Amino acid sequence: MELRGKPTASGRATQATQTAPPLESSSPPPEPTESSEPVRPVRPASSAQPAPPAEPPPSTPRIRFLRRLSRTLLAALVTAAVVVPVSAAARPRIPAPAPAALAPPTTATLDEAYTANRANAAEASRMAAAHGDRTRAAADRAMAAPSRHFLSFDGRGQGLAVEVLGDLAHADRVAVLVPGSDTTLETYGRFRAGAATLQDRLSSLDSLDRRHGFHGFHVSTARPHTAVIAWLGYETPGTVSTTVLTTGRAEDAAPQLKRFIRELRGVVGEKAHVSLLCHSYGTVVCGRAAHGLDAGDIALIGSPGTGADSVAALSTSARIWAARGADDWIVNVPHVHADLFGTTVGFGADPVSPAFGAHVFAAGTGGHSDYFKPGSVSLDNLARIVLGDTSEVTRA
Repeated sequence: MELRGKPTASGRATQATQTAPPLESSSPPPEPTESSEPVRPVRPASSAQPAPPAEPPPSTPRIRFLRRLSRTLLAALVTAAVVVPVSAAARPRIPAPAPAALAPPTTATLDEAYTANRANAAEASRMAAAHGDRTRAAADRAMAAPSRHFLSFDGRGQGLAVEVLGDLAHADRVAVLVPGSDTTLETYGRFRAGAATLQDRLSSLDSLDRRHGFHGFHVSTARPHTAVIAWLGYETPGTVSTTVLTTGRAEDAAPQLKRFIRELRGVVGEKAHVSLLCHSYGTVVCGRAAHGLDAGDIALIGSPGTGADSVAALSTSARIWAARGADDWIVNVPHVHADLFGTTVGFGADPVSPAFGAHVFAAGTGGHSDYFKPGSVSLDNLARIVLGDTSEVTRA
């Protein structure tokens, strides 16, 4: 569509300048002299031969990864520079009491620990409510319910909590769930839901085996007593952050996880079988803690890598399992290490690859958050690993 209007004076002057024919010079060109260089004809630009294009450097998978990683890091740094200060300004630190001062738990002191940590959660809820944070107050209040059993609770910062589901005092099969990024007291409910679903499945499989016989034999002895522990024992990184790209948080968390497993032995004894079920960034934590860890099985689910290139490099006597759902976006994470600005970025080999050497089991068609979904293949297999029914685990 053409717009028409009355031209201005400047517009008419511009138009005249554009439409007027070029003026010829009144001065004749200078006469050439003997010392003058002969005038060479200038080849029109259109007939000039273009220079051949330079050959691009060869692109290797490592170079492509580094380029992609650089873009990701830049985006993460920009996000952190913008989002984190705004979030911090919008949400000041929430006041909370110091954790209850308790000795490492034993079978005899479990109830005392549960009571003290519920009281601490109730006080944290009151303080958060007085501060005006209804979301944190509600989360803390739920944890103070009489039915909840916490080995530890810390309402400060983004929060820490270690909860028991089942009868830990009599358990001889214990599953410890280690969460990934963005798990805080506010999001703890969804993490706990997975632990509760696993405990329900362990109980149902136990009842099924009792009815039909375990491994084809009539069951005359008691099946194992199970307990599940939701271990939010470290400050998880944010999914949109630079910390989620490195092993820093995992290196800080690994000693805490090792210490917890040692204290757990004070409750369940040396004969109890402990399995670690590690999800997403939690697999990096378990990889860092694996050496010398007193656990029989370590399952890596939805893993970006562990920081090790193989099961042998984990230096553990635990049996290593790995699985990834068909719709898990983690498959798009490059499994390499890269040193950038003195920091190691990336987590190395893919745990479900044959070269890694883990026992790879089926996880079905689920996505990154579906490994503990009721009725899923992955949930059944994880329960079988905890129960020791390894011959019943379906392989990928």
